[in-house]
Amino acid sequence: MSDPDPNSGRGESRRSDARNSGMNTLVQAESLLQIAFVLPAAVLIGWGAGALLDKRLHTHWIYIVGLLFGSAAGLVEVVRQALRAGNEKRK
Repeated sequence: MSDPDPNSGRGESRRSDARNSGMNTLVQAESLLQIAFVLPAAVLIGWGAGALLDKRLHTHWIYIVGLLFGSAAGLVEVVRQALRAGNEKRK
């Protein structure tokens, strides 16, 4: 069945576009927030794993390796996410 008034669907179309635009903005904001949390989380996990290994192996230096490994892993992930966000923004 066709709609007799061609202008009747425009209001719904505008609301749908506004919802989609708002949702896209929220998705972009979430991805940028994710970038901000990845590096500190990776450093914290690396430090915690290193400290745990220090206690189990009775050493006092592995936590530094964990910090460095966590920092490197976090930095790599931040760069990957930033490049992905830049590519999505261009499209």
